[in-house]
Amino acid sequence: MNKTTATAAALAVALGTALATASLPATADTGAKEKCYGVALKGKNDCKAGPGTTCAGTSVRDYQGNAWKLVPAGTCEKTPSPTSPTGYGQLKPFKEKSA
Repeated sequence: MNKTTATAAALAVALGTALATASLPATADTGAKEKCYGVALKGKNDCKAGPGTTCAGTSVRDYQGNAWKLVPAGTCEKTPSPTSPTGYGQLKPFKEKSA
């Protein structure tokens, strides 16, 4: 095999590897998640934070009762939330208590 053929073969293998890798799905975060209300900080909610908001980053205050953040499944009701009636995140929107 001459130098040109070897270079072409190496490029073909590299290109094939790159294309195969690019088509693989991302698996970095495949754990189950749940919406947790009352744990997001101002402007850090994941999406729709109730009336007057549209989507991610639109909550207007810390621990807003109608703003949610995705958290690992099973952890929401163990996550502190000073405005929640129980003191922890909730699986449904809630009316905030005075902090």
